[in-house]
Amino acid sequence: MNSTEPILVLDGVVAGYGKMTILNGTAAKIRRGAITTVIGPNGAGKSTLFKAIYGLLPVRSGTVTFDGQNTTNFSPRDILDAGIAYVPQGRNIFPELSVRHNLEFGGVALPNQSSLPGRLDTTMRRFPMLNEKANSQASTLSGGQQKMLEVARGLLLDPKLILIDEPSIGLSPLMVQEVFSILKDLRDKGVAILLIEQNAKQALQISDYGLVLEQGQTRIEDTAPRILADPRIAQLFLGGGLVQAAGAP
Repeated sequence: MNSTEPILVLDGVVAGYGKMTILNGTAAKIRRGAITTVIGPNGAGKSTLFKAIYGLLPVRSGTVTFDGQNTTNFSPRDILDAGIAYVPQGRNIFPELSVRHNLEFGGVALPNQSSLPGRLDTTMRRFPMLNEKANSQASTLSGGQQKMLEVARGLLLDPKLILIDEPSIGLSPLMVQEVFSILKDLRDKGVAILLIEQNAKQALQISDYGLVLEQGQTRIEDTAPRILADPRIAQLFLGGGLVQAAGAP
């Protein structure tokens, strides 16, 4: 288990779309250097939470504090500069460009462009597959490889926290395992990861902590093993047989 010190603190966050309120006072502490998976039913506010954290959706009340700084309603650029990267749901690459050029676009926000070549080399070493295919069109990559490219592009700015929304959508089971393996490796290198994943059980099995959202509020915030072993969560969100699979009595 990684540090118990929070890197991101949400306190009474309220946000929504137009007249519709989705987050109703959400509170949570996201731990430094750990994987935290957010689970809950459709409409619970999981993706809305990410958008509020990243400045894509206004926070109507409450606060978002990142690494000791109040970042409530910062612009996405300022959030990125503060140390948070965001990999949204779906594919977000430039398919006709090479893998290297896709990564270079991730470095546009670097305040010191002279550091880009070194960061590119570091990222390529972290993802050997991308290094091998550096000059290939991104469209030739498999679904799992494209998701790795998105994650690698986010890491180019050396974030302290990365938000990843549904990384396994459209991937084969083998590719899902590969993506999850990369997430664990990033965690082991000190990057905090906040994850939304349709396969909640599988995501919790690689996580340190879990956060259960329901109707825009935090219902449970605990270690991932405890959430996996909780029969209430198993019945409501994670499907049958989970308690036994998690090793609970």
